[in-house]
Amino acid sequence: MTGTIVLLMQAIVYFVVMSLLFRARRRLGIGVFVCALGVMHFVETYLAAVFFIRLPFGLISPGSTVMFAGKLAMILLLYIREDAETVRQPIYGLLIGNFLMVVLVAILRLSPPPEILGGHDPDLKLLDQMGALMVWGTLLLYLDSIGIILLYERLRGMIGSRIFPRALIALAVVLTFDQVLFFGGLHFLAATPATALFGGWIAKMAAAVVYATLTAAYLRWIECEQPNAFDVPVLGVFDTLTYRRRYEELLESSSIDQLTGALNRGRFEAMGRSSVTRALSSGQPLSLAIIDIDHFKQINDQYGHVAGDDVLRKVAEALRQTVRSGDNIFRYGGEEFVVLCEGLGHQAALGLAERLRAAVPAAFAGSLASPPTVSIGLATIPEDGRDIATIVHHADRNLYQAKRDGRNRVVGNSSPTGNAGSSVRGANA
Repeated sequence: MTGTIVLLMQAIVYFVVMSLLFRARRRLGIGVFVCALGVMHFVETYLAAVFFIRLPFGLISPGSTVMFAGKLAMILLLYIREDAETVRQPIYGLLIGNFLMVVLVAILRLSPPPEILGGHDPDLKLLDQMGALMVWGTLLLYLDSIGIILLYERLRGMIGSRIFPRALIALAVVLTFDQVLFFGGLHFLAATPATALFGGWIAKMAAAVVYATLTAAYLRWIECEQPNAFDVPVLGVFDTLTYRRRYEELLESSSIDQLTGALNRGRFEAMGRSSVTRALSSGQPLSLAIIDIDHFKQINDQYGHVAGDDVLRKVAEALRQTVRSGDNIFRYGGEEFVVLCEGLGHQAALGLAERLRAAVPAAFAGSLASPPTVSIGLATIPEDGRDIATIVHHADRNLYQAKRDGRNRVVGNSSPTGNAGSSVRGANA
């Protein structure tokens, strides 16, 4: 029996067994399929390093040609029938599990010399070599898995929703990338001859044809319901696969003040610096307003802390309803808020600050006998400084000037010397 037929038989057996497990995922659970997908990685790497057969076009390894290519086809199938959030689980599970195995084998080096049983001497040199290949192969598997999914999705806009050509092109491109880089590791660590590079590539292109055909046939005749179609852009798929979306959601949720819904002070520290950097590099102004609720302690004392919390929420909402769409509102601490306005010069910021001052008591019309008011201190880059700490200092000083002047007013500072510049007095000061 020729080597080509043997390889084809292996590919068919691999795909049939794995696709049966995949088909049974609703009854057995997806974990059975994922475990079967992962347990063969060591043997794949071992065969790819030491087991080669010669075909007319060069040396090829079943571990790389059949098993590894089949694994990528299964990952692609999982994505097609499920989604990016599901397929990223085995991708990261394989990544972490393989690195863990390498670390545990490395720790064995710290143990006493092993006993020789039955004349079998442990080949630690092979383990070391395999460990390096496992690290390299695992990194490539991670890149290959994400790459094949992104390319498959990108091809939708180029050749439509047909599964076979998209799967074939995606497999062929990613397997070419993998062959070149994995052979580089093999050649460095095991002195694998160059004939394995070309021979392995030819075999992997054949594997791409076989697995793309089997995948398309499976989706047409076995799971013949319409595969999931994603309207998410390729970058959205990438964000999901790399947990970037989850990170951004976590960052956003951890940056929100739970009482008012405004961004918190920690988020201000980070965003303030980046906003200043953008303003200075682009030559655009940046204005910052510090807003303090007047006599807030008296509100708590007169109406209670529950009512005080409600005042904070309503003030934050009034600010949100008044600022521009790109402005950011932060709860700076206690009853103080900060509004950060990119691209807004000082005179325009004074007008916005006055609208904010007027919006707060209007939000409480009819709900409190004496609607709360706010005092606002304003500063602008570059007139009042060139770093976030300096403009916060200027805005804070102007805020206290507004309080000394009677509260319920806006005080801005456009003087380079830091003297109080323009002042806008509220109607009910």
